[in-house]
Amino acid sequence: MAPRILLARHGQTAWSLAGKHTGRTDIPLLDEGRRGAKLLGDRLQGAPWDGLPDVEVRTSPLLRARETCDIAGFGDRAKEWDTLMEWDYGAYEGLAPADIHALRPGWLIWRDGVPEGETFAQFTARADEVVRWARSADRDVLLFAHGHMLRAIGARWLGLPLDFAARIRLNPTSLSILGWAYGEPAIESWNDTGHLDG
Repeated sequence: MAPRILLARHGQTAWSLAGKHTGRTDIPLLDEGRRGAKLLGDRLQGAPWDGLPDVEVRTSPLLRARETCDIAGFGDRAKEWDTLMEWDYGAYEGLAPADIHALRPGWLIWRDGVPEGETFAQFTARADEVVRWARSADRDVLLFAHGHMLRAIGARWLGLPLDFAARIRLNPTSLSILGWAYGEPAIESWNDTGHLDG
């Protein structure tokens, strides 16, 4: 069977709660984020996942992703991978969309990018690197990373341009699965937060 990618977005942080763009600023999870990571881990330890004994695990090295991975119970199996780090937002780091709209009315990151940060080409290249690696794997992979990076991976898995990622939102501590349908790349599930309801 062709490999799938399981995508786990990191848990809630103070900046994600406030809607601030958190690229390379290394901030920890809130208690709510730690709780979500534990619930995600409980879900993946139970049926039908049974702890994903054969999955290859990689995580962004940034604290919020690494902490989510550790609390979910995959830290001892995870390899840190800089390619999974969040978009470098440059001058917009730490700003909420309302702050940016005051400077640039109508701004949309997926269309307009960020000054002094990572370009569309650079960010797309990183997402493509993840997709190439996952498709070459001989088993499923589980990634712990960030909202915009995981959305970019979703778009590129489907062979779509980066701006498609604007249409596939991700909540903190969500679980998504990219797989195959009729031999073509497909989204099996997206932004699943059912484990947080318990």
